[in-house]
Amino acid sequence: MEATTMLPILKKKLAFLSGGKDRRSGLILTIPLSSDQTSMEELSATLDYLLSIPSEKCKARGFTVIVDGRKSQWNIVKTVVLMLQNVIPAEVSLVCVLKPDEFWDKKVTHFCFWKEKDRLGFEVILVSANKLTRYIEPSQLTDDFGGSLDYDHCDWLNKRLVFEKFTKESTSLLDELSIINDGDKSGSVDKEKAAESALLPSFDPETVLQTGHELLSELQQRRFNGSEGGGQGGPAWCPMDEELLAQPQVMKLLDSLREQYTKYQDLCRQRNKRTQLDEIHTKVMQVVTWLQGPGSELLKTQQAIGDSMRAAQTLQQKHEEIESQHSEWFAVYVELNQQIAALLSAGDEEEVVELKALQQQLSDVCYRQAASLESRQNVLQAAQCFHSTTQELSQQLDGLLGMLCADVAPADGASIQQNLKLLEEKLQTVEAGLNSLREKGTLLLEQMCSQPACSPEAPESPVVGQQDNVQQIQSVMEEMQLRKQRCEDMVDVRRLKMLQMVQLFKCEEDALQSVEWLSELLDALLKTHVRLGDDSQETRTMLDKHRKFVDVAQSTYDYGRQLLQATVVLCQSLRCTTRSSGDTLPRLNRVWKQFSVSAEERQQRLELALNFHTIAEQDTLCFQVLQQECVDSESLDEVDSSGKTLLDRLTMPIIFPDGYKYTILDLFFSYFYKNHYQLYAKHVKHVSYRA
Repeated sequence: MEATTMLPILKKKLAFLSGGKDRRSGLILTIPLSSDQTSMEELSATLDYLLSIPSEKCKARGFTVIVDGRKSQWNIVKTVVLMLQNVIPAEVSLVCVLKPDEFWDKKVTHFCFWKEKDRLGFEVILVSANKLTRYIEPSQLTDDFGGSLDYDHCDWLNKRLVFEKFTKESTSLLDELSIINDGDKSGSVDKEKAAESALLPSFDPETVLQTGHELLSELQQRRFNGSEGGGQGGPAWCPMDEELLAQPQVMKLLDSLREQYTKYQDLCRQRNKRTQLDEIHTKVMQVVTWLQGPGSELLKTQQAIGDSMRAAQTLQQKHEEIESQHSEWFAVYVELNQQIAALLSAGDEEEVVELKALQQQLSDVCYRQAASLESRQNVLQAAQCFHSTTQELSQQLDGLLGMLCADVAPADGASIQQNLKLLEEKLQTVEAGLNSLREKGTLLLEQMCSQPACSPEAPESPVVGQQDNVQQIQSVMEEMQLRKQRCEDMVDVRRLKMLQMVQLFKCEEDALQSVEWLSELLDALLKTHVRLGDDSQETRTMLDKHRKFVDVAQSTYDYGRQLLQATVVLCQSLRCTTRSSGDTLPRLNRVWKQFSVSAEERQQRLELALNFHTIAEQDTLCFQVLQQECVDSESLDEVDSSGKTLLDRLTMPIIFPDGYKYTILDLFFSYFYKNHYQLYAKHVKHVSYRA
């Protein structure tokens, strides 16, 4: 029976065990009858419940029942006493019926309890309250009967509820923990699953243990339905010790509960470790499965390097998305690694081996995948550099080709030299760009060939999966090499053309310079070469210098004509016409003809002057001889004729091919007339006089 099922009846206090004992150490059962009609059924239920509390040892000592009939009617008292015969006939040793002092003393009942002792099975006495101490010690009576025993029915009922609740919960909890702990020892999978399903008990062990400890503490402090010491000088004792309050039962339950709960905690820790291991294993396999499955497939599908800078940037964006997906799993890897490290520090040998194997597997897969991602990132970066260099080189080649395709019309040799220098600089830039492209392509090929395998199960060579990319890189470099070679060929042609144009301008300039030189020689011939010499020796010297002067002019003229001929050849080679060669040749020929006429005239005059000086010098010797002997008159006539011829030549002007007349009479006539002819005439007259 449980107090909770009959709590309203127990609250009525129809009967109670105060904890007091009679002189035979039997328990005292008190039935306080009231003036109201008492339900015999409720009283019987109360008595049944109260009598179920003491142990069999206590029951063997017997009960002393106090029936308080002072406020009740006699027939009710009689009914209660007779009811005790049916409820506890064997345990009752004495029934003390308290009678009213005024009523029962005057009226004799028609029923004698002492006569019915044999039939009832226990002794019944009618006694007044003040004489109750003859049978029971005052210290074992409550204050209602003049005793000193402290009893609080509400407190007792509350403690009884706590005790029954603890007993019920602890007993149920012990059964459940025993099933759980015993079920864990079984190796059967079904039992293990059943134990796992019943792993959580119906009650919280901590709460039940706390309730039991509180209850035990109160029992040990003698506060549960009892007194702390004897009253009226009696010895101190615990009325509920080992009998009513079942302190050993509580202690036994607590000990058993602690033992089972300790096993349960160990089991839970093992289960938690096993659960953690299973969860870690599951998560590890999830990470490994994704990295080796979808993650590796994502990387396998991203093997291209793009055919342009824009395509490479698009691939880079896709790779960043793949890295973002991998970063989530790498975060799970870091968390799992921390959990595994924590379990390794507190795990047993078997768990450590399993955890290390999981950790090694997880690390290998994650590091392999991270290496693949990093290698792919390096390939994309190298591809971007390669495409960027390719784009720059293509632009440089386009610029060089545009420069080569443009028509060159320089104004002078300096501009040609500048264009040629610019062309060489562009060619050097293209060469440097092509070398850089080769380096970037080689680096890209190395990066692709050094990519690790996506999974150890399929160790495919990186080169096998990169054949298209390798061919693409090689084709791009070959195309750029061919374009550069074509540009070099065109540069060679343009360089040759520019050098020919430089030579053309140089020839034109030198031809013009030869005309200037020849003009200067002509001017010098006309203005400075006017003397004919004072004697034959000087005239002969001047004649020799004149011939050398003419030779220099002839060389200048020949050099000019050769330059002009080279100009014509260069123009034919360049398929162009020049601005100066058309009038340079006529100028050169005109100046040369003028120089030729002037030089011829100068030479003839020098020859006449030499003839004159030679004859004159011979005649001078004749004049000296005339003083001694006679001179031939014919020689004198020859001198006179030569002098007149020279004078006549000097008076004649020089006529150039264009009709221009240039006279030197004023320059030469006075000189020869005064110095030579007068001297000659003087000698002739002198000789004639003597003759």
